[in-house]
Amino acid sequence: MATVTFFHAHPDDEAIATGGTMASLADEGHRVVLVTATRGELGEVDEGFLDEGETLAQRREVELADAAGILGAARLAFLGYEDSGMEGEPSAERPGCFATADLDEAAGRLAELLAEEASDVLVVYDEHGGYGHPDHVQVHRVGMAAAERASTPVVYMATMDRDFMTELRRKALETELATEEELEGADTMGEPAARITTEVDVSPWIGTKRAAMAAHASQISEESFFLSMPEDVFAEVWGQEWYIRVRPEPERLGDGVREPGLALDASAAVLGGGSSGVGAGG
Repeated sequence: MATVTFFHAHPDDEAIATGGTMASLADEGHRVVLVTATRGELGEVDEGFLDEGETLAQRREVELADAAGILGAARLAFLGYEDSGMEGEPSAERPGCFATADLDEAAGRLAELLAEEASDVLVVYDEHGGYGHPDHVQVHRVGMAAAERASTPVVYMATMDRDFMTELRRKALETELATEEELEGADTMGEPAARITTEVDVSPWIGTKRAAMAAHASQISEESFFLSMPEDVFAEVWGQEWYIRVRPEPERLGDGVREPGLALDASAAVLGGGSSGVGAGG
């Protein structure tokens, strides 16, 4: 069995981007480790949602623990930084936030955990963090540096299929499933389809993924765009998760050729990948 570490920026990112993959790996008996850089202190929350004296960070920590349990994570760890907020905001420039963290220090914290776990695989984000959020971009930088330090054999970048997202945006507007405001930026998310090396069919775990998303009730309410979709639409939108393998570098993937699951050891990855990973028969 393999140990796979997923490195995310905030609570709820794990459920949205990689929840199905995490659940499927856990079901197959692999050790799933979730590391989150921040507690999402700067997320938005409806007035009156929190208990008296409760902070959003405290609530989101509880929500993350619930979601991690739903997804089957064996360990949950925080890297210990504060939420940076959105790009261009003053909060993203203050000391102590993840976006301004010293790269060597942050990578050292993650590398120590990777070594402790003897992690076979690390999952981070693509170079622009999927959609440009400062903390997501920093996850990529810190994760790649930590993998180098810890000599983690296999490294993937979680991303989105931009071509899929563009088509989804078109269909959603045509059917009035969502508004322009709700879909803002959808056609610039992720990476072009030709760059994606791995597409995991997580439809068997779609209920688990939805439950993990719903566990983050302070950020994703039942009335939200995410959870208010009809079940068939939810499955169409969230039934696959995309990755780009960067270590070992794939030789026969990309340009429409995709492995069906994460390669859980370097030898399988060198041979073309996926055969020992989730979505490929375990």
